Amino acid sequence: MPDYSSHKPENQLDKSDNEILKDFSIIIPSWNQETALNELLVKLEDTGAEIIVSSEGSRAKSLNAGAKKATRKILWFVHADSQITKENIQSLISSLQKFPDALHYFKLQFAEGGLSAINAGGANLRSSWFDLPYGDQAFCIDKKQFYLIGNYPEDTPYGEDLLFVRLAKKCQVKLVEVPSFLISSARKYNSQGWVKTSITHWYIMFKLLLKKL
Repeated sequence: MPDYSSHKPENQLDKSDNEILKDFSIIIPSWNQETALNELLVKLEDTGAEIIVSSEGSRAKSLNAGAKKATRKILWFVHADSQITKENIQSLISSLQKFPDALHYFKLQFAEGGLSAINAGGANLRSSWFDLPYGDQAFCIDKKQFYLIGNYPEDTPYGEDLLFVRLAKKCQVKLVEVPSFLISSARKYNSQGWVKTSITHWYIMFKLLLKKL
């Protein structure tokens, strides 16, 4: 199996990547994830991106508030525990060049491995087969397209990412999988239990798919 580790030297962002994301506003919703957030901010500090950390009471409100503050052309919604690599960025830029009006998302990989690898594999199959990625796959979209879709729904206590995807499809915005693995954290599976969390996610997904938009 290929090694997608973010710790490989060639995958590390450095001074040579200065201004690589100058057209990007990176929006990070954050709650009580200070260590992970600080690590992400350090990685991104030389990329030229506009960094917006947003905490507005709910994830949907935080994402929308961040988008409203953004001044750059491209919006990239990234979770605080994402481990962004040079390869992620290069693949994303290439994908945006090919499909500038699409909603882009990454393949998912959990840093912890083990049983969480099964969940990541399931998420990737769900995304590629049914066009149903989740927010931890780091959505990226042109700002004009974002407002064409009309923001993340704020009238839901959970699942704003899946509802946003449904709205994008309703607006005939193409979904594109970036051919790159984004490493995230499986902390929810570890803290709440693998089986319980998996069943809960599937229940929520089917419930949201039936929700009227």
